[in-house]
Amino acid sequence: MTAVPSFPPLFTGLAAGPANPFRIACDQARRGTDAGLLAWSIGPERLRAALVLAPETPLEASMAAYYACGVGLQNALGALAPPEVAVHMEWTGGIRVNGGHCGALTVAASSRDPVAVPDWLVIGLDLTMRQPPEWEPGETPDWTALFEEGCGEIDAVELLEAWSRHTLVWINELDSPGGRAKLHREWEGLAWQRGAVVVHTIGGARLEGQFLGVDEDFGMLLKSEAGTSLTPASKLIVED
Repeated sequence: MTAVPSFPPLFTGLAAGPANPFRIACDQARRGTDAGLLAWSIGPERLRAALVLAPETPLEASMAAYYACGVGLQNALGALAPPEVAVHMEWTGGIRVNGGHCGALTVAASSRDPVAVPDWLVIGLDLTMRQPPEWEPGETPDWTALFEEGCGEIDAVELLEAWSRHTLVWINELDSPGGRAKLHREWEGLAWQRGAVVVHTIGGARLEGQFLGVDEDFGMLLKSEAGTSLTPASKLIVED
């Protein structure tokens, strides 16, 4: 039986069982639940969680919380995983462990209007603890799991607790002087393929260019023959 995780005082846990915590959190947000609700689900192969936030800034600026959750996860793994384990974050939300795809962050909001203050923002975490037993070794070389990367001793409940603590620190940091700049520097240090040529399909549009980094609102900067383009982070908002 999975232990019940302990969260920081500002967070309220909601066990989702086998259900999708991201869908549950979005549904609760639409019903007007308080910010800080953290729905979670832990199984043999996956750790899933979703955090409800109530932004006080326009959507584009509020997307910084999405990247704060990514840095919070890296900090949590940095505290629990062996020191040789490398964790990177894709701009689109993918989580890379020792170069392999190990999960993703997802984000939904009450509005997609970048200049409107959304009623709620939900950030979901889906992390692969172990690969499914039906997967043959080498069948999916770009996909991995924490167990396969030397993190088999990490307890999923402890990791979830650590993620919540580190994430809260970074979200609070956004309200402090210089906090956004600090998060910006921290995230760019973890950015997967920064400086490399990347290809993304976002909103049906194919984007290709050298990934230069992110702007102050974590929009993606790509350099191509046509010049430097900016893709706002709010383009990553999904339908729950």
